Amino acid sequence: MITIIDYGVGNIFAFQNVYKRLGIPSRIAKTVDDLKEVNKLILPGVGNFDYAMSQLNNSGMRSRLNELVIKEEKPVIGICVGMQMMANDSSEGIIEGLGWIDASVKKFDETTINFHTKLPHMGWNDVEPFINNSLFKGLEKEAIFYFLHSFYFDCNNKMDSIATSDYGIKFTCSVQHKNIYGIQFHPEKSHSYGEKLLYNFAKL
Repeated sequence: MITIIDYGVGNIFAFQNVYKRLGIPSRIAKTVDDLKEVNKLILPGVGNFDYAMSQLNNSGMRSRLNELVIKEEKPVIGICVGMQMMANDSSEGIIEGLGWIDASVKKFDETTINFHTKLPHMGWNDVEPFINNSLFKGLEKEAIFYFLHSFYFDCNNKMDSIATSDYGIKFTCSVQHKNIYGIQFHPEKSHSYGEKLLYNFAKL
């Protein structure tokens, strides 16, 4: 069963609707008691890093999520701010991240962006997977995804980066470390490309 973490931040029902269309069972977890019989986890997120981390910390689910992800190695995917929360820290705030991936979250340098509207990075953009990864199966060419962010994920171990995009600089937009996956873009807003990626995650 795919379990979508509802800690008060993120497009929870959008993911459930995608999986309903795909005919793949999913459920929503709001409390630690809901984190039973978990096969895979989705950690969505939007908005401010510190607010999202505070909401998760206050949900009562963080300790059990650490057990599921780190000890039991259940596959998990973080989306947008959900991916950023997997890092050690963020220049957007002062609260520590989950530390599931050795990385920091940094703000784009606006001087490198050659657009009139610089931040946030908003809209459709190419994604370039650069290793053969099951998450991007069938999406290796011509896939585009919807982004909305001002901060990017900077891996300390570059082997954790599995796809890049470009906005002033080439930046990591997808990561994997063992059972832990992250994507900066919004698959739930990326039409057939996003559905394919969420399907791939369900089949890992």
